[in-house]
Amino acid sequence: MVDEVVEAEPKPKKPILLIVGGIVVLLLLVVGAVVGTLFATGFFKAKPVLTAEQMLEGDSHGAAASGADTHGAPAKAGGKDAAPTKQTKKSPELTRFDYSYLKLENDFLSNLSGSRKVMSVQIAIMTRYDKRVIDNVKKHEMALRSVILDVMRQTVEADLLKPDFRKELAVRIRDAMNTLLEKYEDFGGIEEVYFTTFVTQ
Repeated sequence: MVDEVVEAEPKPKKPILLIVGGIVVLLLLVVGAVVGTLFATGFFKAKPVLTAEQMLEGDSHGAAASGADTHGAPAKAGGKDAAPTKQTKKSPELTRFDYSYLKLENDFLSNLSGSRKVMSVQIAIMTRYDKRVIDNVKKHEMALRSVILDVMRQTVEADLLKPDFRKELAVRIRDAMNTLLEKYEDFGGIEEVYFTTFVTQ
């Protein structure tokens, strides 16, 4: 009697190789889709640098959207010239605006309303807009002096006791100056008024 040795058939390895190959192909497709999407959306492109005008359009105060400058002055579509633009400083971290100052030459002297007291001040203005604002202030200085004195003349002696009197007076003067500049030049642009001297006696 002969013993027969029966060898077991080896199991095929093809299904395992197909599964591993399918997983690799699937991973390559997912990675390719992600990279393709990033390229399509411009993720690998350099970020654009915003100009001053583009930053003004996105102003957090909504000035450009409402057609007004930062102090509510309407931006004229027509007029003599386009509205002045804010001047930027070159800074690696972020865009900063360049400040320009102008001190008006002579003192302003006015009586207080209903009082024998007088108020004497020196005034400087600040703007972040271009040189045209400073040029307009110089051009219309006589008219601006008149409106500044009109605002000062409305002050009464009791106003001097208010804690924020000087700030309130500076805002009133700034608004009066911008209104006059808008009348003559279609744009104000004065953002702050400062007192370099302030005397009452």
